[in-house]
Amino acid sequence: MIVSIGSDHAGYPLKAKVVEILEANRVEIIDHGSYTPDPVDFPDIARLVCNSVRSNQASRGIMVCGTGVGASIAANKIPGIRAAVCHDIHSAYQCVEHDDVNIMCIGAKIVGEWLAKDLIEAFIKAEFSTEEHFRRRVRKLELIELDSAKELRAKLSDF
Repeated sequence: MIVSIGSDHAGYPLKAKVVEILEANRVEIIDHGSYTPDPVDFPDIARLVCNSVRSNQASRGIMVCGTGVGASIAANKIPGIRAAVCHDIHSAYQCVEHDDVNIMCIGAKIVGEWLAKDLIEAFIKAEFSTEEHFRRRVRKLELIELDSAKELRAKLSDF
């Protein structure tokens, strides 16, 4: 498995541990920064992480920011991305199994290193369920995304 990772400055201290955890689980990593504790805007990093998942360079992505919320908002603006904030193990695997989440967002100021390990391992080991009701719901999410894109294109064509 290949996982794309990224953090803003608030997530930077935990990102090194994320790399360590992924490497211990024999996961290949595409690291999109940040590479220093200097301030950086999380939407820029989220775009990079999500684009590597959308282009199939990576199977999944992990974003680390202060709370995970900003990274999740940014990631969910990108077509084809389903991102979830995960601060408990159940959410970390169930978001994949039930909702086919491809980006997990973690809050570095919320989650410590020991919990981050459990979250990441649950996330990377989870698989999307083959049960029809979960697949139907994810297809409906994709339709919502397509309808929203059509509405936006219609608005833009007025200009």
